[in-house]
Order: sequence, then C-alpha cells, then structure tokens
Amino acid sequence: MSTILRRLPPTAVTGLRTGARHSLAEVYRPADLIVLGLGVMIGAGIFSIAGQQAATTAGPGVILSFMIAGIAALLACLCYAELSSTMPTSGSAYTFTYVIFGEVWAWIIGWALILELQFAAAVVARAWGAITVVAIANFGVRVPDKEFVQDVLVLAILVLLTGVVALGARVGLRALWVMVSAKLLAIGAVIVVGLLYLDPANFGDFHVPPKTLDTAPATVLEVLVGQSQAFGWFGIFAAASAIAFAYIGFDVVATSAEETVNAPKAIPKGMIRSLVLATVIYLAVALVMVGMVSYTKISVDAPLASAFRAVGVDWMVHVIDAGAVLGLTTVILVLMVGQTRVLFSMARDGLIPRGLARVSRRYHSPTRVTLVIGFVAIVVAEFVPVLTMQELVVIGTLFAFAFVAAGVIVMRRRMPHLQRGFRVPFSPLLPALSLLATFWLMVNLRVLTWVWFTLWMAFGLFVYLVYGRRKSVLARPHAPERVLSTGGRHRR
Repeated sequence: MSTILRRLPPTAVTGLRTGARHSLAEVYRPADLIVLGLGVMIGAGIFSIAGQQAATTAGPGVILSFMIAGIAALLACLCYAELSSTMPTSGSAYTFTYVIFGEVWAWIIGWALILELQFAAAVVARAWGAITVVAIANFGVRVPDKEFVQDVLVLAILVLLTGVVALGARVGLRALWVMVSAKLLAIGAVIVVGLLYLDPANFGDFHVPPKTLDTAPATVLEVLVGQSQAFGWFGIFAAASAIAFAYIGFDVVATSAEETVNAPKAIPKGMIRSLVLATVIYLAVALVMVGMVSYTKISVDAPLASAFRAVGVDWMVHVIDAGAVLGLTTVILVLMVGQTRVLFSMARDGLIPRGLARVSRRYHSPTRVTLVIGFVAIVVAEFVPVLTMQELVVIGTLFAFAFVAAGVIVMRRRMPHLQRGFRVPFSPLLPALSLLATFWLMVNLRVLTWVWFTLWMAFGLFVYLVYGRRKSVLARPHAPERVLSTGGRHRR
C-alpha cells in the first residue's frame, strides 16, 4: 500500500469500553481535565500580555482583542472536541490525522507537535528561571550571578518535573491540583484588589486612532500589506493574534484521553470548560490592567506590577511573582505530560523506536519516553537561545489546528458511521471558520518563523523516509489485520 494512502483503521483506535487503545490506567475525571487545561493555558503571561498589547498594539481595545481571540480558540476547541470524542487517544491530532488523512500526514503533524510541546517546555522553563530570579530579588535577596542562578534553577525545575511525570499521572495530578489552586488564588487577589483602583476614564471608547510604525514589516501579513501598523481596528485584530497564543494548550487535554474515565464525553467537556474559564479569567485581568492605568503609561516590562506600585499597593508585586512562578510551573508540567503521550503513541505505531512506548509496570506510566523528553528539554533550555524562537511553538500548534479543523469536515463525509460523543454544531461552517481563523493567526507570524518551521518540517520528512516509513506497524505484512486483532495495543 502507498505510504501516502495507508491509513490507520478507525477500529484500531476504538474499543468496546471507552473508545481508546488502552495501555495506560484511567486516572482523570471531568474536574481533573479542567485543572489540566487551566494548568497549561494560564501561565505568567496572564500578568503581562494584556498590558503589553494595550501599550504597543491595541490600546484599551485590547479587551475586544481578548474576546476575538477567545472566539478563534473556541472554534478550534470545538473541532478538537469532536475528534477527541470519536477517537479518544493519547496521540490527539497525530492519531486523528493518521486515521483521516494517512500515515505521512500523521507523521508531519506528530513532528509539528514535537516542535510545539518539546520546544515549549524548554521555552517556559527558561522563562520560569528568569521570573524566579526576579521574584527572589523583589524579596530583597541579592542574587550575585543571575545567569548562573537562572541556569541552576532551570535544571532543577526540569529534573523535578520530569521525575513527577515519570512517577505516573496520579502523582502529577495531585501536584497539579495544589499548584493550580494556589495560582488561581493569586489571580483572584489581583482581580479583586485591582477592581478597587479602576478609573473608567482609562477605558476611553476602546478605539485609538491607527498609527503607522517606522519598523520594517516582519510578519507575513505586514509584508503583504507593505507596512507595520498599530492601534485602530488593525491593532485590535493584530493583538488578538498575539493573545490567541495565550489560549493555546487546551489541545494538550486531548492527549490525556486514554487515561480519562468515560473519555468520549469527558474530554470534550473538559477542553471546552477549561477554555471558557481561561477566557473569562484573562478578560477579568485585562479589565483590571487597562482600568488601573492609562494605556499610554503602562510599563511593557512589568505591566501589572508597575500598575499596583503606581496606586501604592506594593505588596501585590509579591502576589504577582508567586502567581507567575506557580503559573509557569504548571505549564511545564502539563506540556511534559502532553509530549510524553504524543511520543508514546508515535512509538506504539512504530514511527519512532517502539521501546519508547514501554509502560512501567510499577508506575503505570511511559517512564522511558518521559526521561528522554526531560533530558532533551534540559539540553535545549540550557544551550539554545529558546526565548528568541518562541513563535516556533505557536506555528507548530496552529499547523495541527488546521488539520484538526479539516479533519472534522473530511471525517463527516468519509466516516459518518463512527460514534461521536460530541459533534461540532453547524458543520462544515464552524470548522471552515476555524480554518480561516487559524490561517489569520499564522499570517501574523514572522517570515523568519515560517523559514525555520519549513526547515524543521523538511528535516522531519527526511527522518520519516529514512526510519518511520519502514518501521511503521502498517509497513509490516498483514499489518491491518494485526492492528485490528490487537486493538493497536503495545503489549507490555
């Protein structure tokens, strides 16, 4: 069978009880999935992104930007919800693509997810180290060699969280509940205290006259338009593109499907509810940020902290620091869990070494692949200037979003008989709108990001041709029969 045409049979990723290829213990319940989503979607950016975008791009209209970004994210989330309810598997978008479009496309999406999750863990760990150093300094502790201390902190947090993930989902889940609860308390304090210092005059009419910037066009859209702009409606939509990246992460919830009780129903609810809650929380913080300080006076480096200092509530700086450190810790943890499950699925299908799909009998977790992921994250975070390449995480995610939206449309036509725990309303209209929204976000990325992404995908295709194409489970004689007879399980 042609590599491009061969597809994983739908029955290979469905089962009698929950619709998944089970090799992992069921751990997550509906409330856990919401915590998982909030753990990855709400990081340190919640304390900065509203102020930064208001000051540089959208003005008070940044509140509208958050609404627009939330709608775009929800469209993608609905598409994920349908496919996850039909094929609740650890592979998420990778496995959806394998069944709907074929093996080579599945590999491409899997390779994009590796870029998203593995690189994101390193990026966030590096940011965690920098923010932790600042938090220590804000408590009056002198840090003699900040760069060295940051390197040590990054190493420590990645080693610690790799160990937590390797010990199994139950250990990670307990830790996540504690940290997310503490993080939400810090955010709640920011909102409640900030509301006491709102000045309605700072909101204006939400619209600032557009302004042409002197900087050279950097994004694909700016190159097409021929100039860089800020504020006005162009700025509001441009800010929405940047803000939408804060919502990215709900897709990681889908990777927990094989470990979720009643996954076809629970996964869609968990993703949608966590995204809606995250959107409401981001909007509340944005209202506080814009209402406390005029957008013309916002400090881009530390928006909320400087705003609270300006109104004389200096102690809130420590609350923000604690929330930021906890926020990034949960993001790293959930990203590592998601990456582990994606690579576990790819290994189970033979596209990467199958030994990585081995599940520990003691911890009921893919410990081996977790250790590999942790090691790579440490190397990348310590030796690669990851903070200058954050957009690579975004483009990998959006690439997967596009395939998932298209997958809903194609699967409705090719496989209408498959049982779905959730259906996207008004299909194919909403999936098509999700594709358009994803395209809009992608053209707002820098041209340089597109170049690096193209090189990464070209290298990935080379790896597939050299290894994955030959080692795939479907490349073996009578592969479809074998996959069907074993339910696609990797036997422990």
